[in-house]
Amino acid sequence: MSRSRASIEEPLLSPSSSTSSFAEAVESSADDPSCPSPEDPPTNDDGPSPTAQPGVLAIEATTQAWTGHSLTTAYIMIWFIYFVETLLAGTTAALIPYVTSAFSMHSFTPTVSILSNVVGGVTNLTIARIIDVFGRPHGLILCVCLGTLGLLIMTICEGVAVYAAAMIFHTVGNNGVQYILAVFIADTTKLENRALMQALMNSTGLITGWVAGPLAQRYLGGLGWRWAFAMFSALVPLVTLPLFGLLMWNYKKAKRMGLVRERKTGRNALQSVIHYSREFDAIGLCLVSAGVTLFLLPFNLHTLAGNDWASPMVVGMFVVGIGLLIAFASWESSFAPIRLLPYSLLMDRTVFGACLLCTCLFGSYAVWNSYFGSYLQVVQGLSVEEASYVAQAYTVVSVVFAVLAGYIIHRTGRFKTVSLVIGIPLSMLGQGLMVLFLAPGNTGYIIVCFLLISVSQGVLVVTDEIAILAAGSHEHVAAMLALVSIFGNIGGAIGLTIAASIWSDVLPSRLRQYLPTEELPDLHKIFGDLAKQLSYPVGSPARIAIQHAYEDALSRLLLVSTGIWVLGAVGVLMWRNINVKQVQQSKGHVW
Repeated sequence: MSRSRASIEEPLLSPSSSTSSFAEAVESSADDPSCPSPEDPPTNDDGPSPTAQPGVLAIEATTQAWTGHSLTTAYIMIWFIYFVETLLAGTTAALIPYVTSAFSMHSFTPTVSILSNVVGGVTNLTIARIIDVFGRPHGLILCVCLGTLGLLIMTICEGVAVYAAAMIFHTVGNNGVQYILAVFIADTTKLENRALMQALMNSTGLITGWVAGPLAQRYLGGLGWRWAFAMFSALVPLVTLPLFGLLMWNYKKAKRMGLVRERKTGRNALQSVIHYSREFDAIGLCLVSAGVTLFLLPFNLHTLAGNDWASPMVVGMFVVGIGLLIAFASWESSFAPIRLLPYSLLMDRTVFGACLLCTCLFGSYAVWNSYFGSYLQVVQGLSVEEASYVAQAYTVVSVVFAVLAGYIIHRTGRFKTVSLVIGIPLSMLGQGLMVLFLAPGNTGYIIVCFLLISVSQGVLVVTDEIAILAAGSHEHVAAMLALVSIFGNIGGAIGLTIAASIWSDVLPSRLRQYLPTEELPDLHKIFGDLAKQLSYPVGSPARIAIQHAYEDALSRLLLVSTGIWVLGAVGVLMWRNINVKQVQQSKGHVW
């Protein structure tokens, strides 16, 4: 595949210039004829590799220039960013059922996330190009703006459609921030320490897991869920902008030290737009995003159409989605000057296995967890705060065992065995056993099963990332993390699709079967509104019927989710048993 690049040389502004100086400067040596081609193996000297892309050169120059104090400060800032991001994720997870219920669309709780998951996953490939061409800080500030815009739209949305659109901006932006932080951690750590450092940065979940639930409860009982999103729209830029400033300051320091070359491209504005559209494969990005989305949505929306699967709208979306995916494959194989997907990396069995595991990891979790919070409230009788505590236990336990897995990798250099011995078996065991304890009154057993799944997820998230990073060089870090991210997000979208499809098919039929005759006129309202379901007292005939319907639907979801792990095990078996202690990637002042 042709990986040739157009000249990327723009004038460098003075150290006191705006943030555009970084973008213009880091492109300086991308296509210098004196530099080896991107296919050449990276060097292992102490200076920035001449074979790397401009953004990689920029971060390597930055790590050459900064001190241990600057690196420590950067990681403290990252910890606070993760704190806000995990608090936002936990609070949003508790609020989403009430947001959809506010518009009488509770059954579409996972559907509103499908578009954002698909687009959020695919756009990480574009973000990877942005941070490799322009630099890490510019990708960070772009994602902060998108995420904040999404949160602001959530505060004023008046329907599920607008909320779903806001979720796209929110997911692209906030997932992009966390993705760039993961790339930065990979830039500034040795491979053998990377898993441990990533897990430590995610240790914020040990705190936010117990804060998110009460916070969501306070907003629901007071100002309302809109003000929760408004608060985070201020917090996200507040904690991310200092890291942006630190990176810019240290880059300019590296520039003053002569670690960055400066040249000009001579392109005008129109030529730059054309160049970067080609560089980021804008056509391929639009085709795959629209194709995957239109292919998946019919599985969720068919129940809204009058003729079910025979609806012209459903059939049309399905056919157009498949057509766009075929067009994407044709475009990438025959016409794209620079391909969106790094197929050369996919040919490595460790990389492909890591992508397969990530798809199963997020897909399986999305299948059974989409309605788990609602189940805890309706069937087990927990409050929003109590249900959130159970849900956030996933974050707490997974963080602890992610740190332990990272320490094991740090000590042994191996990551495959721990996945096969702990990760896959515990996930299948936890989900399989949970099917047996879905009846009311089994909250303790449910929590035990949930903790088994949490241990598994904490281990697998760490080992999966290390597996794909161990298979390539430093200049491919952003592309590999974006690659595994898109598979994870599409896996999550597939899981949400399966969940919504099963739920929409099973729950209404079971409600119709179990509900007392006098409640059948309200069947649609009961199906679509969590608050309506909770309005029936525990022990009443209607509540018992609703609980029974929930058990039937969730058992289907858990069985499907457990079966997905067969493919996940295949993915792990494909990995090479690499010793990360023998892999040298990062340069400069790193941990």
